[in-house]
Amino acid sequence: MKKSWSEDVYGIIKAKGISLVGTVPDGGLTRLLKLLESDPDIRVVTLATEEEGVALVSGAWLGGAKAVLLMQSSGVGNTINMLSLPAECKIPFLALVTMRGGPNESNPWQVHMGQAVSTVLEALGLRIFHASIEVEVGTAFEDAYNYAFNNGRSAAMLIAQQVIGAKKFSNTAA
Repeated sequence: MKKSWSEDVYGIIKAKGISLVGTVPDGGLTRLLKLLESDPDIRVVTLATEEEGVALVSGAWLGGAKAVLLMQSSGVGNTINMLSLPAECKIPFLALVTMRGGPNESNPWQVHMGQAVSTVLEALGLRIFHASIEVEVGTAFEDAYNYAFNNGRSAAMLIAQQVIGAKKFSNTAA
């Protein structure tokens, strides 16, 4: 049976010794979060906002642990100011971002940030790794991990919307 991208990422998180995961939950992350939450060696912290995740990941590193931030592309905007923390302190920072706002997006509120994520993160000094199809996710995540933790730098791995699927959105009141 073929492994899902969630199982690939979970396996890498486990193998690399990441023990803390910060997240603002998203439907595209559901399977991965369930795998992580079922592992007694990994602590999943649900955040109120993604910028808290930057501080959580940085603090984990300063305390001797490895962490990753999991979020949706619409949350990237919330991290912009905080991303100076790992950059200036040379703290390895790793984020996995499920993308929204692609060609099949039905929620207009997702489009603007979805289109800007890669450009914004690159402008802030993050190295971007992409996965456009499911089989690329594991390799791209491991490459992002290696870049961040081998170089004391910031990296983000972006999972394309076609991998996680488009969500239905209605702009009419129920």
